[in-house]
Amino acid sequence: MLDLGSAASALLRDHPDLADAVIPAWPAIGRRFPPDARDQWLRACAAMADAALGQTCVLAYLRGGLACAEIIGPDPVIDLGDTAIALGRTAGVRAAQALLAAAPKAARRLGTPSRFREWLAAVERLAPMAPESMAPMLDRTEGLLAELDPAAFEAWALAGVRAAADDPGRRLAFFLLSTRESLRALHREADDLAFSAVERRLKAYLAALWRLRAPVRHAKADAAGGVPRRASFSDGLVWMPETFRGVAGQRAEDLFRASLVHIGAHLRHSGPRFPVGSLKPLQLALVSLIEDARVEHLAMRGYPGLRRLWLPFHVAEAGGAGTAPVLMARLARALIDPHYQDDNAWVAKGRTLFFEREDSWADPAISRTIGGLLGNDLGQMRVQFNAKTYVVEPAYRDDNLGLWDFGDAAAANRAEAETVYEAYRVEHAEQDGDPSGVPPEPREADPAERPDRSAPAPDDPEIAAPPVRYPEWDYLIGRERPDWARVVERFAYEGSARSIDRIIDQHKAVVDRLTALVRSAKVSRPAWLRRQPEGDRLDLDACIEAALSRRRGETPDTRVYATLARRHRDLSVLLLLDISASTNDLVRGTDKSILTLERHATALFANTLAELGDPFAIHAFCSNGREEVRYYRIKDFRRPYDAVAKARLAGLAAELSTRLGTALKHAGRILARQSTHRRLLLVITDGEPSDIDIADRRYLLEDARKAVLALSHLGIDVFGIGLDPNGKEYLSRMFGQRNFLVMDRVERLPEKLPALYLRLSH
Repeated sequence: MLDLGSAASALLRDHPDLADAVIPAWPAIGRRFPPDARDQWLRACAAMADAALGQTCVLAYLRGGLACAEIIGPDPVIDLGDTAIALGRTAGVRAAQALLAAAPKAARRLGTPSRFREWLAAVERLAPMAPESMAPMLDRTEGLLAELDPAAFEAWALAGVRAAADDPGRRLAFFLLSTRESLRALHREADDLAFSAVERRLKAYLAALWRLRAPVRHAKADAAGGVPRRASFSDGLVWMPETFRGVAGQRAEDLFRASLVHIGAHLRHSGPRFPVGSLKPLQLALVSLIEDARVEHLAMRGYPGLRRLWLPFHVAEAGGAGTAPVLMARLARALIDPHYQDDNAWVAKGRTLFFEREDSWADPAISRTIGGLLGNDLGQMRVQFNAKTYVVEPAYRDDNLGLWDFGDAAAANRAEAETVYEAYRVEHAEQDGDPSGVPPEPREADPAERPDRSAPAPDDPEIAAPPVRYPEWDYLIGRERPDWARVVERFAYEGSARSIDRIIDQHKAVVDRLTALVRSAKVSRPAWLRRQPEGDRLDLDACIEAALSRRRGETPDTRVYATLARRHRDLSVLLLLDISASTNDLVRGTDKSILTLERHATALFANTLAELGDPFAIHAFCSNGREEVRYYRIKDFRRPYDAVAKARLAGLAAELSTRLGTALKHAGRILARQSTHRRLLLVITDGEPSDIDIADRRYLLEDARKAVLALSHLGIDVFGIGLDPNGKEYLSRMFGQRNFLVMDRVERLPEKLPALYLRLSH
């Protein structure tokens, strides 16, 4: 007779239908659970049965618990029971069953109690957000955890919740892995090193090595969801994949470094693009291979240590299949590794041809000559080469599309040629979308801003420029979601410019006070004023001249001091107006809308800046979900504040929502191009950030706060003017305790602005 103990006896007394499962398994239970843990586990089984999850769930917990205890120990199994009960309450019995079935697979994948508990906690947090999707997601646990650790798993799942907003159908499609968006998010969250994690120091490395500041951007997945596996360059831009799949840790960082340095060698030593002409895909690939080797050898002449950076990624070995990609990988190694031996006649010929022309390496034409000869040989050998599946080897080398000119004459062959390099398409950098038509100033690309190259060209006549994507900060996972929100610049409607002039006439006294205030504020670089009668320190040159004058018996000049002063104005201002639908509400105690108050304040301030000659811009924004953050340029920096700008200001209409963080990033990108000493982004808003696809009120507030911090690191002062008397808490959270003010009447603008200018003057 088995001694089942009090806990097991109580369980079977209350639930006799479990006897057929418990009694045969009792010896195994005794081996895997110490007495205390065994009693806890059995009590958890009883709690699950009492929670009306059904006998199937309890049996699954009994069997799955034994399997989990064998892999990761008994303690996490108790937590599994609690999570299953909680999941059953929020997402239903089917979800609880899916969790219990998935638990042994998760235990095997995760391997440790702590990681298993992290996974359980993530599941429990996600259940209230996407109850209909929990069972399908848990059915895919083994595949998901093969790609993701618990933190990345939660980040991926939260991406689905954020992307679908309140649409259960979209959430379910995401968790079923049936959308490109879901697969892209899965690739992005996989446990590989992201380029963004090492981007800053690798760009500094590139600048130090080659004295190059080439704009480096993140390559996006293509329209089919394919993730780029190679870097690329084109027209002075460098495109890096977000991750190299399957490569993690230090080796991933080394791979990013090797790839970036290799492209730097191209930018330094490759000449004009090669015309494609009548070359076949195989010849294109071989010319590119020789060009890769040529620029690397030129780079190693100046920096011999680069061989140690590139050589570890050349792993091709002599022998094996005689396909063209294999032979080309062997040739690539033969051209960089002096100790590599290969008895293949074609590889030996390629090495001989290359090193015989060492004196001509400075001439890119030898790449075309040697590549053409080797391509003819491979063609006669009839080796296999599939242009559509070929990927450049080794992994650090770029796709080489930047080497080729697919001119109009070769347009017919271009599609075939591009497939040689497993290519995502490299397009020209987008224009800045300034409806004024003024060309943008040259600048280095902002890594936070990425052109939405997957979107078709806009055919909406109201759209002023190609869309641009920005990341968004998710405080729940503590990092940015790349390419998450899309800014669409639109043409502003025009109203009556005379209405803006009337505002100035109505508030003439306010205008005069504002002008006097702004004129008195010296916002510029401090400069030493020398030869002063008094000051903070002695002027050494003036002191020497005074001493010499005394020696000569002359009366010395007593102006021997220097003082630090701001004598000029050197400030750019961008006024960013929130025109969401809530600005249609009336200001408390008045018959004017919030948008009217914004328009009045903007008109007064703009009139003052125009009179003083400070460069300034006026922009406005609203949003309709993360895919449509509307951005309106009322006046740009290089445009006059004229009747057109006033008409656009008068024509602003309140609509949609307030995705402030994304608008801040776009405005900051524009303002960052100004070369003035101080750059001020002045935001006028009526309330807390919100949008139709976000239920978590804190999410957009934290993204706006992160955007403000990022802009401050770029030397941009962000200051908020709130029109909500109850908004001090969230305004201070976004802008900081000293960088916001609350205003409910336009007449109060002159008394409020001194705090801002005092802040900028220090």
